[in-house]
Amino acid sequence: MLAYMNQEALRRTLASGEAWFYSRSRKTLWHKGETSGNFIKVLSVWHDCDSDTLLLKGKPAGPVCHTGHQSCFFRQLNDR
Repeated sequence: MLAYMNQEALRRTLASGEAWFYSRSRKTLWHKGETSGNFIKVLSVWHDCDSDTLLLKGKPAGPVCHTGHQSCFFRQLNDR
């Protein structure tokens, strides 16, 4: 999945070992899985060469996508 994170979301992720993100539309933090039960246990956090992007590697407790798919990336561009 792709999601936004602010410094507080990163702090909570590192402290809890579970993924936290920031909703730009709701302007609030959200704990991935809080509603669905599909939490993500974070195994490692990587940053890119510019240190402006993070990659979380983790183990999900169920589907990651809100549609019920294992991943949010389940459609190719040419799928109709």
